[in-house]
Amino acid sequence: MKKLVSVALSLLMILSCLAMFAACDSGKDPSGEQALTPVPKEEIKIGFIFLHDEKSTYDKNFMMGVEEVQQKLGLRDDQIVMMTGIPEGAECTEAALDLVDQGCDVIFANSFGHEEFLAIAAKDHPEVQFCHATGTTAHTSELNNLHNAFASIYEGRFLAGVAAGMKLNEMINAGQFTAEEAKIGYVGAFTYAEVISGYTSFYLGAKSVCPTVTMDVQFTGSWYDVTAENEAAKALIARNCKLISQHADSMGAPSACEEAGIPNVSYNGSTQEACPTTFIVSSRINWAPYYEYMINQVIEGKEIADDWTGTLATDSVVLTAINEAVAAEGTAAALADTAAKLKAGTLNVFDTATFTVGGKTLTTYKADVDTDAAFTPDTEVIENGVFFESKFRSAPYFDLRIDGITLVNEKF
Repeated sequence: MKKLVSVALSLLMILSCLAMFAACDSGKDPSGEQALTPVPKEEIKIGFIFLHDEKSTYDKNFMMGVEEVQQKLGLRDDQIVMMTGIPEGAECTEAALDLVDQGCDVIFANSFGHEEFLAIAAKDHPEVQFCHATGTTAHTSELNNLHNAFASIYEGRFLAGVAAGMKLNEMINAGQFTAEEAKIGYVGAFTYAEVISGYTSFYLGAKSVCPTVTMDVQFTGSWYDVTAENEAAKALIARNCKLISQHADSMGAPSACEEAGIPNVSYNGSTQEACPTTFIVSSRINWAPYYEYMINQVIEGKEIADDWTGTLATDSVVLTAINEAVAAEGTAAALADTAAKLKAGTLNVFDTATFTVGGKTLTTYKADVDTDAAFTPDTEVIENGVFFESKFRSAPYFDLRIDGITLVNEKF
């Protein structure tokens, strides 16, 4: 009897070892997770999927990051494949599969609507890493090779708002209008949390130095529409907005400001060359730090974080050079001081003491962090009097409509 038990145990051990060898041979570790194999730097290939081309300030900003990281890491041109003009639909899946066929080890897509279509390719190709900007589902998708990334751009927009508020103060002091007439306009693409977070942080930055400021927001219903953005800016100017900013991707709004002589704070890059008499400053996400991170993780055979958030400290949130010919005196020093406080944590963009909703100061709020079809609130995001954006997910979830901001229209 003892001999039979011993033989049975031996067989079990042999079968267990065979199972482990099979797992390793299949590219998975014994726990069932996909094993990650280092890729030599000289062999790695990276694919990029862009919604538009370099004519879009949004896409151009991503492309600038590619150029920067290619130079920093010493990657050859044949190690990088960029696909432009890829819509937020099945075309994204097709582009991703094309990049897989071209031998890409990691693929990055840059638009919110790309996510679900990128995930289809990720599911079919677990051997390839898929990274996505502004997405919301990687941390709940159960796909080990799908990753989201964003940055605390609300801090950059807050800084840009400070520059805007200082310009308003300068114009008030010059007698161009009264403090009660200080109103800024904002051209927004959609009423997504990303846009709401952006225009609210910009407004709060302006309000921190110009307490009487109000803001009108007009939506275009498109990320990139030169005509619609130009017309929206002109409509806001007609509503007596003294300064214009935007979360839309073309030169439509800055061009309208230059034509009308209205100060402008742009987004994703400097428009000073095209708008020398109105451009003040611009905030943008610097994607190079994330590209470097994701590429190095693949090279080293390490996991890429499900949800990665860049900050001022990682140089992922940056401002362009200030146009000193238009900006108010002292702007550079004020922005440096404010940035230092944001980095130190002594200043918080969404400090609930600085805004109200329906006349009330919020002490609690649940946001939709684990996104579902019904956008069900699931996570308490206010702690110690601060709405913590980007703490529970990299992509923005601030969707409050605070007092002082008027939505002229609503397009989705």
